[in-house]
Amino acid sequence: MHPNRKRLGWKAAVAAACLMAAGACSSPRDNAAPASTLTEHQRDSVLARSALPGAGVVGRAISESQRAATQAAQMDSLSR
Repeated sequence: MHPNRKRLGWKAAVAAACLMAAGACSSPRDNAAPASTLTEHQRDSVLARSALPGAGVVGRAISESQRAATQAAQMDSLSR
């Protein structure tokens, strides 16, 4: 083995260890802004009104979900 190869491998290992240590010491992103300020329902509504393939299915699913929630609320009010 060539003497410079051994020295190069040692330097690479030390450099990799330093980079990993620096990455582990970085501060967490606790105060980062949220990815979106919209609720899931709002995002789904925007998607349902878009021209993307399958958007109509999302709109029908939202309508069906709202219908089922209304029906469940009516059933709950009957039992009281």
